[in-house]
Parts: sequence; structure tokens; C-alpha cells
Amino acid sequence: MAESTPKRKIRESVFTNLFQEKKYLLQLYKALHPEDGEATEDEIADITLKHVLVDADYNDLGFSVGDRLMVLVESQSTWTMNIIIRALMYLMQTYHDYFRRTNQNLYGSKKVKMPKPELYVIFTGERKTIPDIISLKGLF
Repeated sequence: MAESTPKRKIRESVFTNLFQEKKYLLQLYKALHPEDGEATEDEIADITLKHVLVDADYNDLGFSVGDRLMVLVESQSTWTMNIIIRALMYLMQTYHDYFRRTNQNLYGSKKVKMPKPELYVIFTGERKTIPDIISLKGLF
């Protein structure tokens, strides 16, 4: 058991470190959205939640493409259906940060503008009975 923990951490750090570079974020985005030939590195922003000084929620990877799209990606080597709840928590925190960053008032009468979210889980463990698509409504 102790042997799997370092391997998991190494896999996790390789994944997160790879996408610190915008060129790789752009490649990932284009793999997910081949129809968008116009996206540039300048439009890509890292919005990954990080816990630096406090014990708070953080995710593996988050990036935005302009003000139109937010992509959150989790890398998992051990499967749990609870990833859908964690992904929603990361999404809400990411939107919270977005509204603060863009000075939008959630309590005002004006409708806020928000990018479309996309949530992905990259599973690197042994595939047994893991579904291709998971749904909050279907699971909880």
C-alpha cells in the first residue's frame, strides 16, 4: 500500500506539471475542440484551484478559453463515483473566483455572464466497470 502512494503522487505531479505550459493547454483544448481552429495561447488562462497556505479544495487542472469556456480536468488512478461531487465543488469554487475576478455581483438584479463549463475525468487505473459518462442525477 505504501508503494502505491508515491506512484500516485508522481503520476499526479507529471500531469499537473505538464499543463503548466500554455502550449500544452492549447493542445489539450484543440484535442477536445478540433472545430475551433481560431483559439490561441493568448486566450488560454490557467484557473486551476490551488491550496497554497490553507487546507482548501484544489483540482488537478483548470483552464479557461477567453470568456466563453471553462474546462476542469481531474486525473484519477483510483476510481470513485464521488469524483462527480468533487468536480461540482471545484466548479462552484472556480465560478466563485471568476465572478470575483470579473467584478460581477451575484446579489444584484443584472444577470451575470459566465463561461460554459466542461468537466472531464482522465482515469489511468485498471478499467473494469467504470462508465464512459457519469451523471449527478443518475448517481445521487
